[in-house]
Amino acid sequence: MNQVVVLFGSNIDKERNLPAAVQLLREFCRVVALSPVYETAPVGLRQQPNFLNVAALVKTDLGPEDLKAQVLSIIETRLHRVRTTDKNAPRTIDADIILFNDTAQEWVSDRQLPDPDLEEFPHVAVPVADLLPHAAHPATGEPLPALAKRLMAAATAQNEDRPMLWPRPDMDEILKR
Repeated sequence: MNQVVVLFGSNIDKERNLPAAVQLLREFCRVVALSPVYETAPVGLRQQPNFLNVAALVKTDLGPEDLKAQVLSIIETRLHRVRTTDKNAPRTIDADIILFNDTAQEWVSDRQLPDPDLEEFPHVAVPVADLLPHAAHPATGEPLPALAKRLMAAATAQNEDRPMLWPRPDMDEILKR
């Protein structure tokens, strides 16, 4: 059984789409745990609504390619995800495999595990570190909480005028249902 961390993000009808994505994930996989939900400032294209992000720890017999094709892509399709040339454009849902077991590997030609965004963005690192507080990055060995703290400090220093992410406990309660 594979242990996988999936990150969901939404900024179009996010209070409906994020819970819907988690519910759909539960139909396909065993969801072991969820991180707290965070509202996050957009990256890249900043003139758009804030995102909601949550990380899910799941158990599945599927490999990364099949998980993406048979589960995550279906969730994105059911929630009407539209891909554009701008990877930072608003979206109903985004579903990404962040960690797959404790491995560092390349899969499906253009994808890497762990997802490189884990080392770059607080909106990825913070929920993953909350979900796996005793784990380390499979490639670098850096403890996930230290990685999240480092990325938050860098983001805060760079964006003193606005917070990068903040907890949404109201959404945590909705996802528990």
